[in-house]
Amino acid sequence: MRNLFTFIFRYRGILVFGLLEVLSLYLLIRNSSYQRAAFFNSANAYAGRVLEIRTQVLDYFRLVDVNRGLVAENAALRQQLYRPDLAGRLPDSLAPVEPLRPARRDSILLGLRQLPATDPDYPLIPARVISSTRRRVDNYITINAGTREGVRPGMGILSADGVVGRVKVASEHYATATSVLHSKTVISAKIKRDGTEGGIKWLGDDAAHVLLDQIPRQNELIRGDTVLTSGYNAVFPEGVMIGTIDAFSKEPDKDFWTIRVRLAVDFSRLTYVYVVNSRHKAERDTLQARAGAKPEEEDEILKP
Repeated sequence: MRNLFTFIFRYRGILVFGLLEVLSLYLLIRNSSYQRAAFFNSANAYAGRVLEIRTQVLDYFRLVDVNRGLVAENAALRQQLYRPDLAGRLPDSLAPVEPLRPARRDSILLGLRQLPATDPDYPLIPARVISSTRRRVDNYITINAGTREGVRPGMGILSADGVVGRVKVASEHYATATSVLHSKTVISAKIKRDGTEGGIKWLGDDAAHVLLDQIPRQNELIRGDTVLTSGYNAVFPEGVMIGTIDAFSKEPDKDFWTIRVRLAVDFSRLTYVYVVNSRHKAERDTLQARAGAKPEEEDEILKP
């Protein structure tokens, strides 16, 4: 302890100088929007590159698990290319009069919702998750697609299983998004069976479950009910899988159910995602602004 005080006293000038430098940089970045954008742009680019290299090294040691996931996803995609009935494989005399139409080859099934892959008004931008957290109160994911690929703040992120999150910050080659496991993430949802609408939010304790709120107590609930996006928040299309009801209870001081929903997405195994753009979000926000309603919070595009 004595040596520590001696060291601090001997180099007190350098230590005070360094502390003041850090404080001045903090104040500069905090009070200047240009400096703040430049700082986060550089930090996001370098961090993205480092995380990408780390991911490449880790991927080498888990190729078996990745290949298993790809095989399962390919099997699911192949089922979309073939008709579920036997039409086309039976003689004409046995085939139905009006055979079912095959699934469209220019669309992809994401979280139970068939989304167009080539519609310019509703682009699907594929990306790979290079970093993600799930043990914090506010969790984020970083993907290797940015403004160069058309990613913009406010876009939704989906996986083959369901809803993942919303883009927060985008640079040229990378983007960081708030995942469903974020304290400020609220997703407009509905129960598929009866269409009852509510809101999804994370309580910060279990990475596999979220809370479905605002469901009246007079509604009948069934364990295993599917919970989908309602499409009201203009970020995610309607009908995308969120999860299934795992448990529910009534509390005497509330007029709503306390519902626990098991997420369809396993964030510990999240690898490939798609960035989706709301079809008419800009028009909707403009109309809300004219009517005096507050549009959704806009995030920041980091320019070099």
